[in-house]
This record gives sequence, structure tokens and C-alpha cells, in this order.
Amino acid sequence: MKKLTYLTFSLFSIFSFAQEVSKERLHTVLETLASDEMKGREIGTTENDSAANYIAKLFKENNLEYCTGNSYLVPFDYKGKTAYNVCGVKKGKTDKYLGFSGHFDHIGMSKDPKDNIYNGADDDASGITTLVGIADYFKDKKPDFSMVFMAFNGEEKGMLGSKAISKDQNLDKIYNNMTTLFNFEMVATESAFGKNALFMTGDEFSDLDELFNKNAANGLKINPDPYASEQLFYRSDNVNFVKKKIIAHSFSTVDMTKVTHYHHENDDINVVDFDNLTQIVNNFGKTLEKLNPKNFTPKYNEKVKF
Repeated sequence: MKKLTYLTFSLFSIFSFAQEVSKERLHTVLETLASDEMKGREIGTTENDSAANYIAKLFKENNLEYCTGNSYLVPFDYKGKTAYNVCGVKKGKTDKYLGFSGHFDHIGMSKDPKDNIYNGADDDASGITTLVGIADYFKDKKPDFSMVFMAFNGEEKGMLGSKAISKDQNLDKIYNNMTTLFNFEMVATESAFGKNALFMTGDEFSDLDELFNKNAANGLKINPDPYASEQLFYRSDNVNFVKKKIIAHSFSTVDMTKVTHYHHENDDINVVDFDNLTQIVNNFGKTLEKLNPKNFTPKYNEKVKF
């Protein structure tokens, strides 16, 4: 009996461990996107296209379905050239969707002779790594919510990619059934609230954080925006979905009182706290497993401006 109990416990432990997204996996994804070879991923460059194709490859590994057409790459026009957002779908038990997004473009290269690449590890390779990590977490699961994963392009040029894809009528079936969009923007570092914690822009406009925190796993917490005066809610990709009256907030860990790497060449892999990022990704996944269309129906209040 003891042997059987031990065997059962061992199998349970292996199964539980197998559900976790590894730090090594997240390191590989972020390191690839923020590598010198990507040359800052500026929209309109071949390196930006390479980043889009790499994300599409990751979506394929997670067996995501296409959002529209016959590719994860969703084209839009940028100065007469074709640029791409990347979009993939995970079907759940219901046709109600949760969305996960971040932007993969950055600001390219500088003229600094010592370091001329804006690697954009935190901004926003970390956000893309987070949504890929969530897709990894659910690869072999069937959650109550269906899920859509969107990697936006052109955020640094005025949120161009999220604007384009938010208006794509081929995705209206998803948008009309989207309960919430979680947009990840700079999640590579420890927040002002400590580890295993994020803040939510525009927390005063909806009850999303309250509903999420009721189900949060292992001490994960979404905190109010400590930089509310900066109006970040209206300055990131989530705003193009707010305009569609979809509950859409950005989630971040950046401590704006300490950050020295924002839009600087030193925003490279060295700024990333991979232990914290791994903890957040896995606890986010565990929390999402608890959510369903009955216990998670966030709503805007009258304060929001569409």
C-alpha cells in the first residue's frame, strides 16, 4: 500500500510539474526576440518580419488555430509595405473568449558606437513571452474560455497594428464574444508591489482586477495603477479594443520610479527577472484555469471614455 501511495504521489508530482512552463522555455523565447540579430524589431524591416515569423512558429508549436485565413500572420499596410500582426486561437469548452496580447515591434537601432541596438527585452519582448507562456501552459488543456493570442506590430509608431487588427471584420466573431483582453506591456522586472505582482492600467474603470484577484493562485495579485496620472490606459494597444467596448486593460510590472532602460540600448536580457516572470506566467495560467463565463464577467463603469 505504501508503494502504491508513493507511486501515485510520484505520478501526481510529475503531472503537476509537467503543467508548469519552464524558466528555460521563457528564456529561449525572450532571448530570441531580444537578440542582436533582431536589430530592434522596428516595423518595416526584415528583422521585424523575422520576429513575426518566429512568433507564428511558436503558435504552431502550441497547436493554435488560425484567427483568419490560412496563416497566423495577419497583414496590414504600413507606408505602402505589408506588415504583420500574429494571431492564433485556442478553442475552449465555450465560445466566450479571453484575449492575450502584447506588441513585438521595438524602435530599431541607434548611432551609439558602443551599443547601437534597442533590443527591447522588457519593451515588449517580455509581454510576447508572457502570452506565449500562457499558450504553452494551456497546450494540452481545454479551458472553459476559448482563447485568442495576438502579437501586435507597430505599437511604437502609434499602435498601428492593434488598430488594424481591431478593425478586421474577419475577427468579429471573436470580438463579439470577447469577455476580456489582457494586454501585457513590460513585465520583465519586479514591480513596485514586489514579486508575483502586476499592476493594471485603468483599474478605476472596471472590476476586472477584483474578479481576477478573487481567483488568483499562489498569491498572484493585480494591483491598482500607481501611475494613473500618466493615463497609460489610453496610451497602449488595449485602447483600440476599449473603443470597441471590450474590457481591455494593460498589465505591467515596470517600476517607473526606478526604470532606466525604457527606450534605451540597455533594455536587453540583463534586465529580465526570469524567476519572477516564470512565477507570474504559471500563476496566471493556474488562475485562468479557475475562470469561466459564470464567475468572470467584468464590466466597465461610467468613468471610462470610449
